Amino acid sequence: MAAAPQFDKFKKYFSRKKPSIQEIVREPTAGGIVFRHGEKGVEILLIQDAKDRWTIPKGHIEEGETAQQTARREIGEEAGLSQVDILGWLGKIHFRYRRIDKLVLMTTQIYLVRAKGDTNDIQKEEWMNGIKWFNFQDALDAIEYEDIGKLMLLAMKRIRLEKL
Repeated sequence: MAAAPQFDKFKKYFSRKKPSIQEIVREPTAGGIVFRHGEKGVEILLIQDAKDRWTIPKGHIEEGETAQQTARREIGEEAGLSQVDILGWLGKIHFRYRRIDKLVLMTTQIYLVRAKGDTNDIQKEEWMNGIKWFNFQDALDAIEYEDIGKLMLLAMKRIRLEKL
C-alpha cells in the first residue's frame, strides 16, 4: 500500500488567515477631474500610483479644510498645478479596502477642475510612478476605477454643454 501523502508541508500555502477586522475607519477624501484644452481637444490629467494604477489627483481632507479646499491642495501637491478653477462638484465615490485589521471606508468628493497657466509644467510626487495629460478617450481607457470613469463622462458632458 502506498504511503499517505504528506500534506503538512503544503499547509503553509493554504492556511494564511488574515487577522479579523477589529475596527472600521472612515476616511473622507477629495480630488478633481482636471482638464485642459489641448491641440487635439479636451485632455485629462491622470496620475499613476505606486501600484501602477492610473487615477485622478485626490487625498485626505485635513482638519479645518473643506472638500473643495482639499481638492485644490491635492492637485497642487500631486501635480504641481497651482492655477486651477474649480468649476463645480461632480459627485462622490465610495471605496472600501482592508488595512491589516481595519476596514477602511473612503468617501471621495470629486470636482470638475480647469487647469490654467503653464499646464505643461506638471510634476509628480516622489511616491507616484507617473503623471500625464491624456486625450479624453485614452484617459477613459486608462482609468482603473469604474466610478471615476463614470464621473469623467459626466465631466465631459458638462465641458461640452457649458462650453467650458
